[in-house]
Amino acid sequence: MDAKTQKSELTRTAIVGAAMDLAAAEGLDAITLQTVATRLGLSKSGVFSRVGSREALQKAVIEEFGRRFLADVFVPAMQKPKGLARLDEIVARWIVRTRDVETETGCIYTAGAFEFDDREGELRDLLVEEVTRWRAALRRTVLQAIETGELRADTDPAQLVSEINGLIMSLLHDARFLRDTRAADRAQLTWQRLLASYRA
Repeated sequence: MDAKTQKSELTRTAIVGAAMDLAAAEGLDAITLQTVATRLGLSKSGVFSRVGSREALQKAVIEEFGRRFLADVFVPAMQKPKGLARLDEIVARWIVRTRDVETETGCIYTAGAFEFDDREGELRDLLVEEVTRWRAALRRTVLQAIETGELRADTDPAQLVSEINGLIMSLLHDARFLRDTRAADRAQLTWQRLLASYRA
């Protein structure tokens, strides 16, 4: 990679990072090329030349959030054996990420769901696609734990995934809005009780 290309990539990374900060603080709709340019001391045309339109930048933010989320929660858990160990690791890491990251910055998936729940368009479609893909990966992990005989054979994977998601949303609400410093501990206890109800 030549120096010019490398600088351009670094600038693009900084642009997406600044837009992510803006989205976390004010929502995806707050992202504009001018606002991001001002934050970084760039021209609006300089931002456009690296990321394209406002909507392209908003999409880049959603995609980057998804990459970071999977890198923190899902990818490391793949080192665990298929089954309950992997599922437990995913949930544990999700709780930790929610406590350490989303409590401070907000969750683009959760906030985006409220921001775009009644609006049609490509941004909503992308958010739905990202969340659906993540839930499908979680569902596969639940199915594997059923196949290994560690979860009851009559476990409804979609139901368990929904309950796990509800647990995380409650954690985010209590930690971020109520500022409950024990919210993550409560979430872990809730997960253990939930898991006990599904064990074979």
